[in-house]
Amino acid sequence: MSTALPEPRDASGTPARPLRAWQRAALEAYFDPARDDAADFLVTATPGAGKTTFALTLARRLLDTRRVDRVVVVAPTDHLRTQWAEAAHRVGIELDPTMSNAVGPVRPDQQGYVTTYAQVAGHPMLHRARATAKRSLVVLDEIHHAGDGLSWGEAVRDAFADVRRRLALTGTPFRTKADERIPFVPYVEDDSPESEGGLRSSADYTYGYREALADGVVRPVVFAAYTGTSRWRNSAGEVIAASLTEPSTKAVEALAWRTALDPRGDWVPHVIAAMDERLTHLREFGMPDAGGLVLASDQEDARAYAKIVQRVTGDKPVLILSDDPKASSKIKDFAEGDQRFAVCVRMISEGVDVPRAACLAWMTSYRTPLFFAQAVGRVVRARARGESATVFLPAVRPLLALAAELEGDRNHVMPPPPAGTALPDPGELDALPVERAEAGPKEFEALEAQAEFAHVLHGGRAVTAGAQPLELDADAEDYLGLPGLLSPEQTAALLAQRDAEIRRRTQQPALPEPGVEPAPARAAEEEAEEATWHTAALLRKEIHSLVGRVAASRRQPHASVYATLRSAVPGPPSASAPVELLRRRRDHLLGQV
Repeated sequence: MSTALPEPRDASGTPARPLRAWQRAALEAYFDPARDDAADFLVTATPGAGKTTFALTLARRLLDTRRVDRVVVVAPTDHLRTQWAEAAHRVGIELDPTMSNAVGPVRPDQQGYVTTYAQVAGHPMLHRARATAKRSLVVLDEIHHAGDGLSWGEAVRDAFADVRRRLALTGTPFRTKADERIPFVPYVEDDSPESEGGLRSSADYTYGYREALADGVVRPVVFAAYTGTSRWRNSAGEVIAASLTEPSTKAVEALAWRTALDPRGDWVPHVIAAMDERLTHLREFGMPDAGGLVLASDQEDARAYAKIVQRVTGDKPVLILSDDPKASSKIKDFAEGDQRFAVCVRMISEGVDVPRAACLAWMTSYRTPLFFAQAVGRVVRARARGESATVFLPAVRPLLALAAELEGDRNHVMPPPPAGTALPDPGELDALPVERAEAGPKEFEALEAQAEFAHVLHGGRAVTAGAQPLELDADAEDYLGLPGLLSPEQTAALLAQRDAEIRRRTQQPALPEPGVEPAPARAAEEEAEEATWHTAALLRKEIHSLVGRVAASRRQPHASVYATLRSAVPGPPSASAPVELLRRRRDHLLGQV
């Protein structure tokens, strides 16, 4: 039977967006006669590649050719139910995202429904009845979630074993133990060192980060690793100090990592400030709506990190917690809005589409390959040529190993220029469209943690700033992270040069010894310094808003307005400009609107 079918159309009859090359290739693989119309098909496609579009295009074609009469989507979270239903509507498929287990048959005006793995586990026979009442395609989104609970895999098997077709999707190959198989997933022996004789999923079609980067589907990622010394008190009352990059054992590494993430220390605000500067650069040069995600381990840390973001940057972040009934609407508002920061736990770790998110702060002790790839995937979705993503992370071995694997793919596709390559003229930018770690001892008290830029990753190796500072143009930092414009040594040098200033602005005063009053003069100095930092953050925000108004009135790119502003009021970029210079730039812009 021919598979040369018309391209899908949206609900209004308008032709849908053309498929990407990998999506067309995957469709050809699905309809390959050699498959003999097999029931199962597993697609592994890097986060941000467009798995939802592929799945719904396939569903549309199966419905149009009457190979199936119903579509059932199983998603990881409630928020994704609505996202799937809205995407399906755009290609002319009506899926009900509101059906609960208390409802019986699918409504006759719907072509299917969207549910969650938890709902399927709650009543598998109900979903079996719905999916077998008609010839159905069941889409198992992020199929590895069928292994999240002991009963979930059995429930998925019981519910969908007898359906006509099953399409399984995942963002990255996943591993299981030899005796724990997720239903409908083909496996091969996993020969990686960490597998210990386990199994690895084997996809019918694979589209990795390397291929997506070469196709311009995803952004290149710059990994900026931060070290520092952590101090904590153990169960015996002893004070232990260790560097994140030089732990003696895995247990010490875990506790040093845990201490660094403690909201009461200096490591977190230091890295938040570094990410804030990166966002300022992105917003000035090509991404005026760039946003940052702060990923926390739990809700308590998330709330504390949100307060740190507001104190350090002057911007109140969006706080997204799983038990918040408004979580889904907050995610949507952040994705469509202009806020600089969102702090979340796992709500934006997979499947959620926030294309403007370009920075990620890894403030969590989760370190599984699957979670890492999914979380980094939130900031790699490409919108325009020239965009890049930056991930700020602790310089600990588990995370560096995961980052190095993705970095290897990046540099295989687009290696940066050799060290010493001249930076481009600023005008050339106009041509660019623009698991918790083990807790360790039960009695544990984090004391303090200092942060220090360690290195960037390049080709699986750590690249430091070097003993001798590189000669860099004053505008070099404007290009930080843009693919091919800076060598890894130059990128490391820039981050290192900014590090001391960030530490001065964010380091909290040490607690006084018991019975010792802080010196009044020092207290006043710290208060003034905090006020200056806060004032600078507010001025940068005001400048960004004024630039947007000028750009809109003159129909010019934001980058052009910023370049004109820097020429009219010379000085360093906004992120490192003093308050007085920021005021002059603000006043200059006020005269333009």
